[in-house]
Amino acid sequence: MIRVTLNGDVSQFSSKLDVDPNQWDTNASKVKGNSFESKRLNATLDNIRTSINNHYRDIDSRDSFVTAEKLRNAFLGYETRQQTLNELFQKHNEDVHKLIGISKSAATYQKYERTRRHLVAFMHDRYNVSDIALKEISHMFITDLENYLRVECGCNANTTAKFIQSFRRVIIIAKNNGWIVKDPFINYTIRLKRVDRGYLTMDEITQISEKQFNMPRLEQVRDIFIFSCYCGLAYIDVKNLTKRNIQIGLDGKQWISTKRQKTETAVNVPLLKIPASIIEKYKDYDSTHLLPVISNQKTNSYLKEIGDLCGITKTLTFHLARHSFATSVTLSKGVPIETVSKMLGHTNIKTTQIYARITNDKISRDMSDLADKLDNC
Repeated sequence: MIRVTLNGDVSQFSSKLDVDPNQWDTNASKVKGNSFESKRLNATLDNIRTSINNHYRDIDSRDSFVTAEKLRNAFLGYETRQQTLNELFQKHNEDVHKLIGISKSAATYQKYERTRRHLVAFMHDRYNVSDIALKEISHMFITDLENYLRVECGCNANTTAKFIQSFRRVIIIAKNNGWIVKDPFINYTIRLKRVDRGYLTMDEITQISEKQFNMPRLEQVRDIFIFSCYCGLAYIDVKNLTKRNIQIGLDGKQWISTKRQKTETAVNVPLLKIPASIIEKYKDYDSTHLLPVISNQKTNSYLKEIGDLCGITKTLTFHLARHSFATSVTLSKGVPIETVSKMLGHTNIKTTQIYARITNDKISRDMSDLADKLDNC
């Protein structure tokens, strides 16, 4: 009989070998003598020991822990190779990468890949393994990961929550495929804190719009930023605009008609006077793109210079234009939130409420109208 003992855990099974009890050395656990049969049996037993040790190393490198039962099943060939977290995450990310430009963006792939790398680093740091079986992921694994991201990686609460969301996506795939039965997220809540990302007032938008710049690169970035302030498009959607996206609507006026790259949602925004003048300014830019949009990194870098030159203390980023469109350009001027939501390309009005803020000026006008109505009663 073969007996495997590991950390007090015992499992045993038959070697399928027979020996005369008088020929068995109990202390040495081998057959006595130097006969051909004795040597053959001892060599077979040595091979069994070596095989079990190899299985131990294989399971130890793959799973977070080894048991005697796992070793027995692996040796006897009963073991079905378990799906592991890193392998599944890699497969998931490869599939996402293939869909870039079709239904996924490069940013989405990078988000998942960053999450995978954090998970690999976490498993190595906490468990000293490069991968873990999906069935061994527990609630504690998730809370330990959250703690690791906050403490070791220095991530804030929302960044940590987004990494956990990406991780959960892979766990859902595992559950849907039957690779795990119990969802480790069953008693775990992902909490995203609401963050006020700010917006520009109409005075600040006008200040930037009317500022004279000696450097063409700053003027160009300013124009694209102001364009977005009056149409609400995200950076990538402005970058993707072509002349074909400017169409004549049923009202006989020009509209921006496009799709958001992020969600493939149709977006239709009336072309106001200021963005129309910016399009006219760059009409000879090139035959492919509507506006001269440079990289997002350089755009945001130049916007910080523009903010300094204009004396604006708020941190200017391109996405601030989208918030400013929702708050200062539309909602504060009385445009209904349902209309704003449609122009922003949101499928859920709750998303629009993150962008939209009711300014004190709007409250003042609304209450003034209410006061007039009460006086006339």
